[in-house]
Amino acid sequence: MSILQKIVEQKRTEIGQARQQRSIQELQEMPLFNRDTISLVNRLKARGSSGIIAEFKRHSPSKKWINRTADPVAVVKGYVRAGAAGSSVLTDEGFFKGSLDDLVRVREAVDIPLLRKDFMVDPYQLYEAKAHGADVILLIAAILTPCEVSSMTDVAHQLGLEVLLELHGEAELGHVNSEVEMVGINNRNLNTFEVDVEQSMRMAQKLDVKIVKVAESGISSPEMISYFRGAGFDGFLIGENFMREPDPGLACENFIRSV
Repeated sequence: MSILQKIVEQKRTEIGQARQQRSIQELQEMPLFNRDTISLVNRLKARGSSGIIAEFKRHSPSKKWINRTADPVAVVKGYVRAGAAGSSVLTDEGFFKGSLDDLVRVREAVDIPLLRKDFMVDPYQLYEAKAHGADVILLIAAILTPCEVSSMTDVAHQLGLEVLLELHGEAELGHVNSEVEMVGINNRNLNTFEVDVEQSMRMAQKLDVKIVKVAESGISSPEMISYFRGAGFDGFLIGENFMREPDPGLACENFIRSV
């Protein structure tokens, strides 16, 4: 069984447990559920935008601990000061050591778009995302059918959430539909966790030129931003490059200043 399969299997178990602890109706009654969301698309497309979606990530299955002691609020506040267009917060606990509490704490501290980064396989998770302060949710084509992407996108939009659909290869192009706002192309193979930074470039040529494109994983230098912009990318999801530094916010600031 691949790492991705293990994560999805664990996720389905977690969702079942979460449903028993808190119903969708209870999620809808949480304070953050009815807040107006902030558009990541607009922030990425705005004149002068850095395009950087700076990620808070403590741990990963491939790299293990990236930053064990980092505080999510302090880190994302640093990203805001640096000029990030948005931030991504890992909420998977078992494999990435994140939590929905991290998302809530960050939401209460900043006013930039927040992406709930997790393995979304059930509409219940979309209600969770809205109730805990997310503006955007991630849908991973590798773990969903095209029909599931479509139906999850519909639910997300009903909740006022934007969708970032993550692709890894040409076989997943059929998952893209006209309702998805953003398509992210992940340079990391989710089964082997190896990185191929040319993946985004190859896939970009297969997508509609009008869709908002986001390059994900393996972006380690300002020069790569210019490279991807030349291929029509508006967003750049960067996590480990900042998080492995003692001060991720300062690392983000230096990176953006150099772009």
